[in-house]
Amino acid sequence: MGELNMQEMPLPALFEHAKKIHDLASESSVDEGIVKKGCEILRVCEEMIGKLGLFSLNETKDDISTANLKYILVPYYLAELTEKIAEDDRIEVLKASQAKLKEFISFCETMELVPEDEIETSTQGGSSSSVDRRAKKIARFKRQRAAESKLLELKEWRERRGRSTKAAALSSPVETGEDDMFDDDGEEEREAWLTTLSLALCKAFDLLEMLKREEEILSAVREKQLQDGEKEFSQLILDERTQKAESWHRDAATRARYTKPAAPITCATFAQDVIEGRAKVSQAHDHKHQPLLFGPASLVGMNPTTERQRIAAQVFQPHYRLPTMSIEEAGLTEMNMMNEWQERNVKLMEEATSSWYNDGPKTRPNEDDEEDDNDDAAQEKARAWDDWKDDNPRGAGNKKLTPCG
Repeated sequence: MGELNMQEMPLPALFEHAKKIHDLASESSVDEGIVKKGCEILRVCEEMIGKLGLFSLNETKDDISTANLKYILVPYYLAELTEKIAEDDRIEVLKASQAKLKEFISFCETMELVPEDEIETSTQGGSSSSVDRRAKKIARFKRQRAAESKLLELKEWRERRGRSTKAAALSSPVETGEDDMFDDDGEEEREAWLTTLSLALCKAFDLLEMLKREEEILSAVREKQLQDGEKEFSQLILDERTQKAESWHRDAATRARYTKPAAPITCATFAQDVIEGRAKVSQAHDHKHQPLLFGPASLVGMNPTTERQRIAAQVFQPHYRLPTMSIEEAGLTEMNMMNEWQERNVKLMEEATSSWYNDGPKTRPNEDDEEDDNDDAAQEKARAWDDWKDDNPRGAGNKKLTPCG
């Protein structure tokens, strides 16, 4: 399977192919080329999951649909296949595998899939005693055995039910009401994937501890070799670094496809088409949805040219008004309106806190002249009053009423 075919395949088909390679590599030893091909397919799955936006950090396991639960296992499968790759620099392989395991465990913790005792162990780090670690391993082993037995029980139940269904179909036709016993297929599938995730978590914790221990041993061995023959290995180290730098530059174009973040798909309709295989993830999409026509099939698929054909194509239209934009377009419009409103508020706040506002209210142009006129009038009135009091002393008007007046 080439790279071009992988880009054209839908996500469920890619995941099933990668799962088969993972199961084959887990049961027996396979060619390293197949393992690398499985890693490449899983990376393409990660890219498509990121573009489609299947998971959100605000969700839990109850919010994820049953059809999307299996895609949580992609980083776990990638970590196990990466650990099986044989390269000269084993430490880099171990670090890459540990990074994917930590990503898987962290996401499962966000989805509320990790047990409480495992969360406590991860928060405590390596400070727990050997007795506590032994108890944690025993509890983890019990959970692993319970998950394996549960998966085996579900598998046997499906096989028995499939055989009984075939026998019933051959013996007699299905009568009304007999298909109610098969309505719990979705619940059984959800329980099976949740149990698979629980089993994968147990194996992920054990594998993470094993890889950490192996990395510590290899790091100690490398450090010891460098200390014993530092002068002898100095030229070899320089040559190795030069080769790594040259290979890094040669493979930069190949790695850019995985390191560069892919543009997310913001149209839910197009994302559903990609998941179900009706569209390719590499196709361009402008998020434009033409109004649906519910007329005759012979006229709906063609572009009506005459008025008669246009009217005939509009037969059997719905009684409600069709939307003029998609949910994504409405969200982008509201987001632009909110950004404009916030920018306008910021400008108003800047104007309110500027020096023009802090200087205090400004006086009107003619206000000073009016105040001067009022002051002159008040002074003239006060002077006239003083002159009148000088001409009319206190009690001068009552002299004619006194006896001596």
